[in-house]
Amino acid sequence: MESRYTPSAIESKWQQAWAEQQLAKTPTDSDKPKFYALSMFPYPSGNLHMGHVRVYTIVDVIARLKRMQGFRVLNPMGWDAFGLPAENAAIERNIHPAKWTYANIKQMQQQLDQLGISFDWDKQVTTCSPDYYKWTQWMFLQFVQAGLAYQKEAVVNWDPIDQTVLANEQVDGEGKSWRSGAKVERKLLRQWFLKITDYAEQLLQDLDQLDGWPERVRLMQANWIGKSTGAQVTFKTEAGDDLVVYTTRPDTLWGASFMVISPEHPLVEKLTTAAQAEAVKAYQAAAAAKSEVDRTAEGKEKTGVWTGAYAINPVDEAKIPIWIADYVMMDYGTGAIMAVPAHDQRDFEFAKKFDLAIKAVVQPEGETLDGKTMTAAWSGGGTMTNSGPLDGITAGKEVGQSVNAAIQWLEDQGRGNGTVNYRLRDWLISRQRYWGCPIPIIHCPDCGAVPVPDDQLPVELPEDVEFSGKGSPLAKLDSWVNTSCPSCGKPAKRETDTMDTFMCSSWYFMRYPDAQNPDQVFKPEVGNDWMPVDQYVGGIEHAILHLLYSRFFTKVVRDRGLLICDEPFKRLLTQGMVQGKTYKNPNNGQYVIPQDITDFDNPTDPKTGEALITVYEKMSKSKHNGIAPSDVVDKYGADTARMFILFKAPPEKDLEWDDADVEGQARFLSRVWRLVSESGVKGTNGQFKLPKAPTKAEKELRRAIHTATQEITDDLTDDFQFNTAVSELMKLSNALSDFKTKDSLVYSEGIHTLLLLLAPFAPHIADELWHNLGNRESIHLQRFPIAEADALVADEITIVIQVMGKTRGTIEVPATSSKAEIEDLAKNSDIAQKHIAGKTIKKTIVVPGKLVNFVAV
Repeated sequence: MESRYTPSAIESKWQQAWAEQQLAKTPTDSDKPKFYALSMFPYPSGNLHMGHVRVYTIVDVIARLKRMQGFRVLNPMGWDAFGLPAENAAIERNIHPAKWTYANIKQMQQQLDQLGISFDWDKQVTTCSPDYYKWTQWMFLQFVQAGLAYQKEAVVNWDPIDQTVLANEQVDGEGKSWRSGAKVERKLLRQWFLKITDYAEQLLQDLDQLDGWPERVRLMQANWIGKSTGAQVTFKTEAGDDLVVYTTRPDTLWGASFMVISPEHPLVEKLTTAAQAEAVKAYQAAAAAKSEVDRTAEGKEKTGVWTGAYAINPVDEAKIPIWIADYVMMDYGTGAIMAVPAHDQRDFEFAKKFDLAIKAVVQPEGETLDGKTMTAAWSGGGTMTNSGPLDGITAGKEVGQSVNAAIQWLEDQGRGNGTVNYRLRDWLISRQRYWGCPIPIIHCPDCGAVPVPDDQLPVELPEDVEFSGKGSPLAKLDSWVNTSCPSCGKPAKRETDTMDTFMCSSWYFMRYPDAQNPDQVFKPEVGNDWMPVDQYVGGIEHAILHLLYSRFFTKVVRDRGLLICDEPFKRLLTQGMVQGKTYKNPNNGQYVIPQDITDFDNPTDPKTGEALITVYEKMSKSKHNGIAPSDVVDKYGADTARMFILFKAPPEKDLEWDDADVEGQARFLSRVWRLVSESGVKGTNGQFKLPKAPTKAEKELRRAIHTATQEITDDLTDDFQFNTAVSELMKLSNALSDFKTKDSLVYSEGIHTLLLLLAPFAPHIADELWHNLGNRESIHLQRFPIAEADALVADEITIVIQVMGKTRGTIEVPATSSKAEIEDLAKNSDIAQKHIAGKTIKKTIVVPGKLVNFVAV
């Protein structure tokens, strides 16, 4: 057997063999239990990065383990292929987005194959392919039929460079577009929405089912849904119009001294007096140029303008002014708030700036608040005052007494009602760009918005478009836009908006099991066989939107009669980032290329001579700290890359790249290669015979074999502690290396077990060595070892002998020895007798299984 480990030759050989044997093929007719392993599919950028390597290696280990444990496994892969990056690349390179995208897919698939990821490529989906987005369009029409899709005028985030709508989450903390970097504007457009708010309560309540999810992800989703209880109250304007507000503190209504409405509120023009018209219009224009982040940032200086109008407080008939302020958003709540500056800091700052009344209605114990002298709002508890029927009641939202009393009073008086509100807004899916799934709607002047019939799907993207980077090319293509109404046959126009790419990624996991079905989105029996996903793995950055939208889709598809599951993902693992060593100038924030540094012990900026700081940060081109997976695979092999990724850190933690640790894993695999190659063990095809009368050394080795089996199985079952599992592999390798009797049947069991345990982690070297031993079938078709309880029990245990608390040596005693027997064996041992002979034993301390301490004088 070749004694030198040459990963490149081995890996290319076995990658070809696996492709021919189709070991990753998904079983279609089996009575085995199913296991659906899924990684979040990537955008096809053309090159894998180390974050990709980490997530796909994690899922591959899980999938390979489950196959070896007797499950039928679905481990598919696809491409989240629509979106702005491909369209922008087309503009920059004068190439069609489809050509760019499919070339990148081909390249990334080859890279994934090099890593030995056991994807079933027959299940592949590509969201920009008509045979996929046909069904995305069909899904959209299901929402239409269910009354869950609608169009309305809405104020949206507008990217002035990319000329498209952005979701709030696509705007950074500085109010800039995540993609173009442009300052985002607010703009009124007619847009398509999905009514996710209809499912808000289900989405919140069903979080309790997700005990296989990280608690912080469930909390993030709960906070995003943002359920609150309070009251809806109608304020009348002097002109008789209704201004409806929602408040979680209806008990403070008697302290409301002004109202604030959004600059986009539909009543602004009607409420504004002639004297205030010019100021109001100027303020609206200024607000429209700001992003939501700019308008709602904590600590932002308050701005506003008076409309000139007044409202009537329904609880005390007080006349209060109506202001406009940009910190009130039209798409949150009702777009109008009652302002209680004594008990809300934001309102307090506004009132102070514009010299508005501050009226305290909650008095803390032992104090008397006066609005004229207050320096900050009081949001704590106390006693209700100046509040008519609520005076004297214990106040505070947590206590609930005053809030409940206020709601009861409002309902009794017919001036308001208790209600539940959600922070969650309906999902805006319209995008004004080309490279996305066309919305299958035709606008007819007589019939309105008409769905495209199912038999006319997909509405395909035309290829003869011009890319300018300004708005949607579709809207400028008359030959595509102009069509006829499916209902009445009259001339009509196609919808020119395309869908948010989250639409494509919110149901792709449902398509995988029946990916090649041309006639149905998927057969219900196939979908229900595989769904829900048993283990989902992906980045924490998708903890809210992608996961929330996927949960929403699943519930709607369930209600449409296609699935029976309530939730799409039973278990979720959110892996940490891969970080690289980064050299940064702390004075100017610039990153320095490592190749420009001459002394890594004392790095300095080659341009300024200033000292650099060395930190670990997420790998990126801009920070010059990225490591190309292909470089690692070319130098060390895919198995080494996989082993390092798994060993360096627990999967949920960030991983700091270290070349020395990569070298360490390469050395470990080389040691395994030498160990097995020089073992002299012959293949047994997984069938082990054991000696009838094993020696003590054989019993100890067998315990090491089965301890490793048990520990690794546990590590890969619950918390996926791959790093400690790799440590167990190293321990077993060391135990086998130290064993002297190479012709022992136990040694043969150990060599075979080491390879079987290694197989999910380092699939190439494990399979090569398995065959080199003379085994016939691939190691990946074998059963994963199961620890034998009897083998884990030691015949003897080691007991430490101490005299006066000082360790003098150890002895071996039968594992079944009683406390008295251990004491007797220890006392009569040569070690103890040497140190207690001629002395009187005053006390004996026995710690079963560990030590015996003699106190002797």
